[in-house]
Amino acid sequence: MPNCKTIAICNQKGGTGKTTTTVNLGIGLAKQGKKVLLVDADPQGDLTTCLGWKDNDSLPTTITNKLSEIMREENGNPHFGILHHEENVDLLPANLELSAMEMMLVTTMSRETVLRTYLNKVKNDYEYILIDCMPSLGMVTLNALAAADSVIIPVQAQYLPAKGMTQLMQTIGKVKQHINPNLKIDGILLNIVDNRTNLAKSTADALRKNYGTLVGGNFFFCSKITLIANKQRKYRKYFMKFSISSLVLRRRLVYYVISTKYTNTISISCYDFSLIGGGMCAKRKER
Repeated sequence: MPNCKTIAICNQKGGTGKTTTTVNLGIGLAKQGKKVLLVDADPQGDLTTCLGWKDNDSLPTTITNKLSEIMREENGNPHFGILHHEENVDLLPANLELSAMEMMLVTTMSRETVLRTYLNKVKNDYEYILIDCMPSLGMVTLNALAAADSVIIPVQAQYLPAKGMTQLMQTIGKVKQHINPNLKIDGILLNIVDNRTNLAKSTADALRKNYGTLVGGNFFFCSKITLIANKQRKYRKYFMKFSISSLVLRRRLVYYVISTKYTNTISISCYDFSLIGGGMCAKRKER
């Protein structure tokens, strides 16, 4: 569609909620009647797994194939291999093969714009394209930033994720200066915030103080986690696969709620956590 907006969900720090944000925002927009394409740009393939394709290594066509076609200047069908999810979002999947793309892109002409070239072929069919970036600032992430109109930065209210914001902001600034002058920061999403701790409060305040004016002052989104013990809640159908380290959530249902300026509704994902192998793992539930 002519007014398609491409948004990169980006942070080089892992575990900040990029995939969860992408899924929730995408399905929330779809429930508003928008045509949405989710792009898995992470070789771990967590976005692909979250949407139900658990054996992503067996998928015949992934983002790696699409980027390779652009690099070889082949005229394949750009829509072939895009998967459709039952909640009305489309997915361009990824698997471990994407990790080899980093080296392949190094010797490619216009290496930073390969993903943008591909997305330009399909964006007329969508109103929003959301790119789930990998936790690094390599060539694939640079391609995502070069293809995006804007960036949402999920960040935990902890020391190490906040510390990495400086390098991320520098990278976004360089991309805007040299590759994509129209790139802007939509906002910073304070994610997985536990306001009961002084560390979370002080880190959140520091992020607002240091980056509030840079991204527009009020563009700090808010997410919250609510623990629900009743398994018969109306949103039980929104189960996905996700992992978390907190033992506090053992055998509880967790509703991850994210509300942003992109949608007036609240997109909710529900997780049933159980202790497996010393870590927390959510199992997908069926009605």
